[in-house]
Amino acid sequence: MKESSTIRDIGLAAEGQRKIDWISQYMPVLNTLRTQFEEVRPFAGKKIVICLHLEAKTAYLALTVQAGGGEVAVVASNPLSTQDDVVAALVNNGVRAYAWYGATLEEYKMHINKALDFEPDYIIDDGGDLVSTIHSSRRELLQIVKGGAEETTTGILRLKAMAREGELGFPMMAVNDARCKYLFDNRYGTGQSVWDAILRTTNLVVAGKTVCIAGYGWCGKGVALRARGLGARIIICEVDPVKANEAWMDGYDVMPMKAAASQADYFITVTGNKNIITKEHFLLMKNGAIMANAGHFDVEISKPDLESLAVNKRRVRHNTDEYTLKTGQKIFLLAEGRLVNLAAGDGHPAEVMDMSFALQALALEYLVKNPGSNNGVHNVPESLDNKVALMKLHSLGLNIDTLDAEQKEYLAGWAND
Repeated sequence: MKESSTIRDIGLAAEGQRKIDWISQYMPVLNTLRTQFEEVRPFAGKKIVICLHLEAKTAYLALTVQAGGGEVAVVASNPLSTQDDVVAALVNNGVRAYAWYGATLEEYKMHINKALDFEPDYIIDDGGDLVSTIHSSRRELLQIVKGGAEETTTGILRLKAMAREGELGFPMMAVNDARCKYLFDNRYGTGQSVWDAILRTTNLVVAGKTVCIAGYGWCGKGVALRARGLGARIIICEVDPVKANEAWMDGYDVMPMKAAASQADYFITVTGNKNIITKEHFLLMKNGAIMANAGHFDVEISKPDLESLAVNKRRVRHNTDEYTLKTGQKIFLLAEGRLVNLAAGDGHPAEVMDMSFALQALALEYLVKNPGSNNGVHNVPESLDNKVALMKLHSLGLNIDTLDAEQKEYLAGWAND
């Protein structure tokens, strides 16, 4: 098994195992599923490739799927979020792995293709890298892959575009759209982990400063909520008029990026789109402005524009690049504009990812139990969403009320008094 993997150093496995052991204590839902999977082995005889951020929580998902009888391979969804010791620990546990920290674009593509050489029956994707590769350069796998699940908003948007055009060659479960994912992972997970990474990287105060957040979806809401808790003044930039109204009623300033550019001390992009902060905005920024991206790809802050304006660039701290512009001001980019909470931090808290990864595992099990689903994007069944929510409540020692038959009938009818 070890020989079939492509990793940095198997000698790091012991440290990686300690990380996995630590977070496994805080993932009770996944622990329960792992026990159940060991009994029924829903993935026996199935090959599964997982393309996610390779840190301890993802590792525990991979081991949970493996406990269900699956042959598992993992590959990174971001070269700067890979933790080499965790990857080594996975290989030590019999999981194939193809990733190392700081992979070049060529190495990253090589790792994706090596993982796909495993010829998976099912996939878990993050941002659509596996799906796009299969449908472009590895089309022979369309006859092998039976389905998969997608983790991110960005990935779901791409899958839906493929489905509209009739290009999606197998069913994909939209795990990101499940309530137990976006209400907790996107909001509380992103909110905390983004600021964890920024504070760790900069060691600067937030209170009394102005934070500009581009995008007020669930992730943006979480980032704004935590910024408020840290004592910041908050500006929201949006293109959706409904979300802009929501941000205003939540108590935040709302304005275009061009107006915000000269006011903010921190800029955080959370849109899933490209060219959110560009040349015209850089030129208006304060000396010392700090920029970070919390969207999936490193295209939200235009690095080509930034490079074209800079007369000097230097690494001033780990994950912190200083750009001196022709105008004289210095502005800072964290984690090379990549997903800051993972490239410069450890990602979402374990208790939050417990719910998201439980949904991923259950979505895979659903696909195995329901072969032949139509090619397209499928919602996670409400029953699975509720199952995860109840398992989480029970792990906390909490119980809730239930409807009786009369109440259910009342809600289901229209002619009731």
